[in-house]
Amino acid sequence: MTLRAHRSPGVHLSQQVAEAEATDAEVAGVEQALPTRSYRVVVWNDPVNLMSYVSWVFRSYFGHSRSKAYDLMMQVHHEGRAVVAHGSRERAERDVHAMHHYGLQATLEEGE
Repeated sequence: MTLRAHRSPGVHLSQQVAEAEATDAEVAGVEQALPTRSYRVVVWNDPVNLMSYVSWVFRSYFGHSRSKAYDLMMQVHHEGRAVVAHGSRERAERDVHAMHHYGLQATLEEGE
C-alpha cells in the first residue's frame, strides 16, 4: 500500500487509507483471477550426444524412470524434439539452463 505524502483538501487521512486499501484489494483480486502460466522445457536433437547419455541426463536430472527417459530420448531422436518437463517460468528457465550445462540443446516454450 502506498500513501501519498500530501493530502487533498477536505479529504481526511482515514479516507485516503480506506481508498488505498480498496485499491490494493482490487489488485490482489485481479492477480488471483489471472491463470498461472505453464512453461515447457523442450530438448532438441543434436548430432553430438549419445542416446544413452541423453537418457541418463533425463533420469539423473529430472528423476524420470528408465522407461520414461528412454521414451523421451527416442522422441528427441525420431521427432527432433521432446517436452521433458513443465512448470512455472522460473523452474523451466532453471531446467533449460541445466540442460545447457549438460551439453543438450533446450529451449523454453509457453504452455497452453
